[in-house]
Amino acid sequence: MTQTIATARACSNIAFIKYWGNRNSALRLPANGSISMNLDGLETVTTVRFDPALPADRLILDGKEQGGEVLERVSRHLDHLRTLAGIQTRALVISRNNFPTGAGIASSASAFSALTVAACAALGLRLSERQLSALARLGSGSACRSVPGGFVEWYAGRDHDSSHAQSIAPPEHWALVDLVAIVSSAHKAVGSTGGHALAPTSPLQAARVADAPRRLNICREAIYKRDFEALADVIEQDALMMHAVMMTSSPPLIYWLPTTLHIMQAVQQWRQAGLPVAFTIDAGPNVHVITTAEFRAQLSQRLAQIAGVDRVLEAGPGGPTRLLDEHLSAD
Repeated sequence: MTQTIATARACSNIAFIKYWGNRNSALRLPANGSISMNLDGLETVTTVRFDPALPADRLILDGKEQGGEVLERVSRHLDHLRTLAGIQTRALVISRNNFPTGAGIASSASAFSALTVAACAALGLRLSERQLSALARLGSGSACRSVPGGFVEWYAGRDHDSSHAQSIAPPEHWALVDLVAIVSSAHKAVGSTGGHALAPTSPLQAARVADAPRRLNICREAIYKRDFEALADVIEQDALMMHAVMMTSSPPLIYWLPTTLHIMQAVQQWRQAGLPVAFTIDAGPNVHVITTAEFRAQLSQRLAQIAGVDRVLEAGPGGPTRLLDEHLSAD
């Protein structure tokens, strides 16, 4: 095999209906389906170069050479793709995020979506969006949702081929904005992969999963109808249910910081005062505050004034993972 190279850009995503817990950990088949919005401008760009001269895979993330579990996870994912292509050639992976990594902003989602699309292109694999989504899921469950664009639903499925994501509305369907209040940029002590394994130890997980179809239906219809009030109620309930499972797992996972709770309470007060605003929180302390484009500036300013908020990232609905013509260098 000659040296081949490709680069892809993927958006992070924010789950409105959360993925937490697996029915099959090896395949990352989720306990329930989920719905998310891609985040325009919160991106990972990844270049993959397969090179016969490399004795082992290399990973350079945000300018730093990686080893240990981080590199092993990328290599395991590349192994799936190498098997499909019928090759064993090692790869140099160069990846950059423009937002904090491992802090509850779905960095693994954009990372493994970009890695999958770039690596498959470099290998010459001609795959559909559905196939790419299913493959991205093997690296990080939520990565399957970053492959399609806009508002996306991940179907739990029965097996590898049926557990994939697809767009249910394009980015331009609804001018929502995610204002990400950064409380901490520190890497999580327990990442999402470890947390998924703990989910079944919570006595609340079974009830959360059993109720998921109801929440999915409400969320899907709210997106179709652009019904902010219905969306706000269901995404806050879903986020609190997931964190209740985390907090009652064994051992418990408590990601919130004091500022996290302060923001949640402020958001609820603002909504009671008539503003279209709601919160959701992934596996981390940072709060995603969802609003409409009209109120973007006002609410971003309010969030920035809360003590303990380091900065506020802003993102509207983002598009699908795309291949780029330019490639990252290791320098």
